[in-house]
Amino acid sequence: MHFYKVVVSSYEFQVGGHKGWTKPPPNDAQIYNHWATQNRFHVGDSLHFKYENDSVLIVNATAYEKCDVSNPIDTFDDGDTVFKIDRDGLFYFISGHIEHCMAGQKMVLRVMVQPRLQDNGSDDWDAFNWGPPLNSTLTNSSIASYFLTAFGGVFALLYLLM
Repeated sequence: MHFYKVVVSSYEFQVGGHKGWTKPPPNDAQIYNHWATQNRFHVGDSLHFKYENDSVLIVNATAYEKCDVSNPIDTFDDGDTVFKIDRDGLFYFISGHIEHCMAGQKMVLRVMVQPRLQDNGSDDWDAFNWGPPLNSTLTNSSIASYFLTAFGGVFALLYLLM
């Protein structure tokens, strides 16, 4: 019988660091997207937006590109917003002030897909099911990437059997 311990933790990320959610300087319009790519976000994590005389809008991709504030999915304007991530995928955040958004106060956030754990009562471990689900981007990957992944799995399996 095998026992596996899964530790689940969540983090609260401070958007914009100590400066908070503010209009970026003219020479740094990608500051928020750069910050977002430097972090890994998971379902259950939170984003903490601190701001003054501004707001945070959650929008779709089209509104994000156009800085369209007219029809947001959600609006926050309390100056101290904590947004809990409740799903994987992409989230689009923009400032509620069009001028700030056009200056780069906007962010695309990619939330990592969570692995699914199944408890079927069996203690069998499927050594060949290490990859992502079949409907993932693996089907669009190059053949070389596929063979390198398969080779790594075989190598790890052989190592475990030694």
